[in-house]
Amino acid sequence: MKIRTLLLGAAATMAMAPAAMAERGSDGQANILYFQAVSTMNPYLSSGTKDIEASSLVIEPLAGYDEKGNMFPRLVTELPTVENGGIAADFKSVTWKLKPDLKWSDGTPFTSEDVKFTAEYCMNPDGGCAQLAKYDGIDKVEAVDPTTVKVTFKEAKPFPFTAFVGSESPIVQKAQFTPCMGAAAPTCTDANFKPIGTGPFRVTEFRTNDVVQLEANPEYRDPAKPAFATIMLKGGGDAAAAARAVMETGEYDYAWNTQIAPEVQAQMEGGGKGKFVNAFGTLVERIEMNWTDASPDLPEGERSTKAHPNPFLSDVNVRRALSMAIDRNLLVEVGYGQAGRPTCNLVPAPEQYASNDNTGCLTQDIEGAKKLLDEAGWVPGGDGVREKDGQRLSLVYQTSVNPIRQDFQSLIKQWWSEIGVETELKTVDASVFFGGDAGSPDTLEKFYADVQMYANNFPGTDPEAYLAMYTCDKAPSPDNQWQGENNNRYCDPEYDKLVAELSRTSGVDERGAIARKLNDMLTKDSMTVVPLVDRGRLSAHSNALGGVVLNTWDSELWNASDWFRVK
Repeated sequence: MKIRTLLLGAAATMAMAPAAMAERGSDGQANILYFQAVSTMNPYLSSGTKDIEASSLVIEPLAGYDEKGNMFPRLVTELPTVENGGIAADFKSVTWKLKPDLKWSDGTPFTSEDVKFTAEYCMNPDGGCAQLAKYDGIDKVEAVDPTTVKVTFKEAKPFPFTAFVGSESPIVQKAQFTPCMGAAAPTCTDANFKPIGTGPFRVTEFRTNDVVQLEANPEYRDPAKPAFATIMLKGGGDAAAAARAVMETGEYDYAWNTQIAPEVQAQMEGGGKGKFVNAFGTLVERIEMNWTDASPDLPEGERSTKAHPNPFLSDVNVRRALSMAIDRNLLVEVGYGQAGRPTCNLVPAPEQYASNDNTGCLTQDIEGAKKLLDEAGWVPGGDGVREKDGQRLSLVYQTSVNPIRQDFQSLIKQWWSEIGVETELKTVDASVFFGGDAGSPDTLEKFYADVQMYANNFPGTDPEAYLAMYTCDKAPSPDNQWQGENNNRYCDPEYDKLVAELSRTSGVDERGAIARKLNDMLTKDSMTVVPLVDRGRLSAHSNALGGVVLNTWDSELWNASDWFRVK
């Protein structure tokens, strides 16, 4: 299959189900609960899902993905293809045509200058953009005329749908964000908390790590939408409490990420007040290995930087042994039931990108792990903890506060103790862990630990930008305000070369082969990323909330403009 065929097929637009509404704002307020509270409404300053999804209610990309992974136009008239002239025959540029008469929520015109500015904002080397991988390979962005944007790439880019596509790469208003360029980006609280947008809602109140209050955008392009006059998005609690708030008390209409024990799900659903919705996509719960030394004995500014290699995890055999000791099948059984599958892949889907030669981790091998550590020179001490050159094999293992993750921590700590590894468990409030605050020592970007566990995924069906997060230049550091995407500080020039090759490769089969190799380099070859569970998205909504379509390829709130109150 040639790339021209692929891109032509991608141009098919989505048939949206009509919302049962009479007029904008006729259905009162919808209450949404994210147990990970929102820290910012600017996804360029956070890689946390809760921040990206909350912001998707307000600021939008040029195109998004529907529940089947198909791309569809949001702010443009059609998707660019080779056939319609939007994608250059040499694949070195893509041209977007904006819908006419679009307005920001403040009533000012939305133009190509805003799109151009967004690229400049994220690509500023001093800004620490959390989504920089989406802009890889861009040479320049031009505002050809008020409704035409041309993106030119440094080399041929057969799949040009990374920048401005999906909830991680929305358009911000030039007028509002111009003072926020570069190092000033995190200081613009008004812009970061209350961005002016084109989406169905606008922010009226923002309380960090607590509540976001929104109202229907009076300038939204569909005069009949949204049906809800206001939305209250509350953060805090845990997955079980979030599920109860929808399924039992009815206090909320929608609860995100309600990962609770399967038997509890069944009990709650029997009450008849709501339903759980589940779908698999690319969400993988994994352990990430820190290639750098996070010791608090190091001077601030040098912890978790390339200046100091990790004293234990720099050895691939140690990383491999830690992976071998884990029983992934038991983790699935304990944590997710039918909503989880054991995996060794960072990219579990779509099928053409999922490595089919990476299954070795699916069988726990305690004795094999011990042997690897023996061969690496780590010898059990008097208390059973391994030592080498006078140093104990003692790790700090951090993750967010979440009952399932704490269960996983306890089990993995036990398995690691069986192979002679001492483990200190560290838990961080999810709002902080995923918050991206450069001043906090507890973010996943700072990575002040040896290993950390979390889950994320990529929008759409092509993993190019996702895999590009692990190139050498994406490592968080004091120089980029700890906002890079390569939290592991992994750096392999061969990996970087292969990412560049993927960017300029056109054939679907060829792209799949490269993506699978990149996946294997990060996982089975280096154990930089240790996948655990291919997680289905599981959320809950009340029976009184209509129009909900669970989407694993974009924001879960992707079609909030179509939500309505069931009368």
